[in-house]
Amino acid sequence: MVRNTRKSFTREFKIETVKLVTEGGASASQVTDDMGVHVNTLYKWIREFSAEPDEAFPGKGNLASSDAEIIRELKRENERLKMEREILKKQWPSFRETRAELSVRLPFSG
Repeated sequence: MVRNTRKSFTREFKIETVKLVTEGGASASQVTDDMGVHVNTLYKWIREFSAEPDEAFPGKGNLASSDAEIIRELKRENERLKMEREILKKQWPSFRETRAELSVRLPFSG
């Protein structure tokens, strides 16, 4: 049975590999051969590092601080909406309770 396993690289390794290309003057193909990284992976790392060097490569299961803040805000909003829904459920009579009070008018046919 062939088992696909992904290589895992540390944040420091990724940063140093990116810097070899961006600051060290090495070619991408040379760096990928030397470091054992696919060229597409290296270019992805370069894009991530160029966009936000301090936030790049947060690690497995970790989020960038901006993403973590967005998730915190969404969780707060979700809790607020749940509370509002519960309040409305208590205030609004159910259909079964008001069914007898509803009058149904049929259009005149004749």
